[in-house]
Amino acid sequence: MEVKATAKTIRVTPRKARLALDLIRGKDVKEAAAILKFTPNFAAEAAGKVLKSAVANAVNNHQLNEEKLYIKACYADESIVLKRFMPRAKGSASAIHKRTSHITVVVAERD
Repeated sequence: MEVKATAKTIRVTPRKARLALDLIRGKDVKEAAAILKFTPNFAAEAAGKVLKSAVANAVNNHQLNEEKLYIKACYADESIVLKRFMPRAKGSASAIHKRTSHITVVVAERD
């Protein structure tokens, strides 16, 4: 059985979030939590919260054994883009795109 958790509109770019998620894909839950705890960026902190939520969903809602859980899939999809403008020379402006992501973690029980 698969159980997932999603955090929506997290203020980190999907590209940076994927770097943190690539570190934990396929690992056991405890090992992944330790990796994310000591990875020094905001995306790892957000992914750690989503992982904790997915484990809580699996244990409380589906009665899965926490010791047997591993990360089956994790991904970061692009969310809305906040568009801001920076004044430039000669009265013009250039766009600044502040990207956000949806972070999803799927856990499953090992056989």
